[in-house]
Amino acid sequence: GLLSLTLIFSAGVAALSVALALPGPGLILTLGGYFGLLFAIHKLKNSGWAIPAVFALTGFMGYSLGPLLSRTLSLPGGATTIAMALASTGAIFLALSVWVLITRRDFQWMGGMLFAGMVVALLAGLAAMFFQIPALALAVSGAVALISAGLILYETSAIVNGGETDRKSTRLNS
Repeated sequence: GLLSLTLIFSAGVAALSVALALPGPGLILTLGGYFGLLFAIHKLKNSGWAIPAVFALTGFMGYSLGPLLSRTLSLPGGATTIAMALASTGAIFLALSVWVLITRRDFQWMGGMLFAGMVVALLAGLAAMFFQIPALALAVSGAVALISAGLILYETSAIVNGGETDRKSTRLNS
């Protein structure tokens, strides 16, 4: 339920960002915001303040996505592209999550590789942007898609196999 609420909130902020034609936050602010909020969530994970921090992150993601959506909507077939991206992302997320739920496989072994892969992808993405190498940018996009699929498996596995718990509500219910 919480995941659904954060996705709805993020989509609402993105729609507001598109409707108001808000400018993009820029690379430095985007990376600082994402990593800063992720750090805050990690530090607050055993506190009631973690929920507002998660909503702050998803809201910021929606805001930073707004300008990209605006540019895509201005292209011929842009609305169709966005709808197909949304549908395929949802289908992939659902399929991978259901697979983990049914098989109960443990994907915790992937954690280190996924983290390293994201660091390499981030650095390669920055290199592609600064050196303007379209082929590298395309390769990074593909790599991030695969890493994201791995992260879905990893996180869903952690939830299903007991690696992720809601410690605060566990303590309150004890």
